[in-house]
Amino acid sequence: MGFRVLVLNTDYPEFLSWFYCQHRELAKAPYFDQVQARMKSLFGVADFYSKNLSRLGHEAWDVYANNEFMQKAWAKENGIQFEKPIAPLRWRETGQMMRQAAAKAPLRHVRRLVRPLLRAMNGNGQPRWVYDILAAQIKQYQPDILLNQDMGLSGKFLHEMKPYIKLLVGQHAATRLPESKVWSCYDIVVSSFWPTGEFFRQRSIRSHLSRLGFEQNVLSCLPQESRSLDIIFVGSFHSVHKGRTEFLEALCLRFPQLRIWGPGLGSLSSGSPVRKCYVGQAWGLQMYQLLHKAKIVFNHHGDVAPWANNLRLFEATGVGALLVTDWKENLKEMFEPGKEVIAYRGLEECAELVSNYLENEKARMSIADAGQRRTLREHSYYQRMEEFIEIVRKHF
Repeated sequence: MGFRVLVLNTDYPEFLSWFYCQHRELAKAPYFDQVQARMKSLFGVADFYSKNLSRLGHEAWDVYANNEFMQKAWAKENGIQFEKPIAPLRWRETGQMMRQAAAKAPLRHVRRLVRPLLRAMNGNGQPRWVYDILAAQIKQYQPDILLNQDMGLSGKFLHEMKPYIKLLVGQHAATRLPESKVWSCYDIVVSSFWPTGEFFRQRSIRSHLSRLGFEQNVLSCLPQESRSLDIIFVGSFHSVHKGRTEFLEALCLRFPQLRIWGPGLGSLSSGSPVRKCYVGQAWGLQMYQLLHKAKIVFNHHGDVAPWANNLRLFEATGVGALLVTDWKENLKEMFEPGKEVIAYRGLEECAELVSNYLENEKARMSIADAGQRRTLREHSYYQRMEEFIEIVRKHF
């Protein structure tokens, strides 16, 4: 039996800004054209879930709920009415304006200023149009399975949508979830991060392990070229990455050829050594091209619980680079350290390993090739979707 699956996601605001700056006319394009361009970017999981679900005999659609241009194009084409913004300002700018006004105005005036903004939001900081359009899409698709990959979306809203959904599945990885939020709208939760599964099991919500993966079709988008970059890092510098930032600063001093891409550099001090190695932002296909050109890809999980769990594990190995990652107890469940990836336990060991494998091309290529074979053999999104369907079948 085939299922109808709606894959619900949101995109980073930084990515959306970059994406529509790269494709300036796309904001006026039809919905389908915007979806196709978004998927071709290969950012995040793109259409890796929906395409592989289709290969397995299921109907699947992707919705990016916070993509304003894309979602409003869908609404217009389908005759859907939605709450208009309170002003032509972006929400972040509107919030800043409110804060500035609040600092100067008496409380009774602040309430009058803020009241229209609160009416235009839906409980958790999302503009009302997000939920207006998303509700129309869910009612139109009426999926057997709604897979929600952004669990920051309103639980109250999802409760209201339950009559149009047979099975509501949440998916979340490693970031901490609020203790106070009501999660009872979810039938099951899947996660690549064991503590997240335990979080939901403690709340009597069934949870299953579902690892991240790699899309093999990415390889057809990469040119055949030599590995011209010695060592690279692609990732973020947010508050949960303090340990990562300190580690990279030390590596930059030891390996001046290290090149770094990613958002969030504004949080670093002006004298941070990372700034000398920083190149810019890299999203989707450009990121894969950089990983493909690298001899060594450095990975660090940041300040989260001691579990190996990020996309870079599979992206770097998937394109055939040597992955040098921080040692975690569960890493051996996915890769064999020393034979398929390289794992370090501290700065000195990391620096020694990087130096060694930069000099020893034969050993580096042998481990990188073994890591790629393991990823393509066991960690593809086709296999992940096979596993996902096995999970949800148990709950129908």
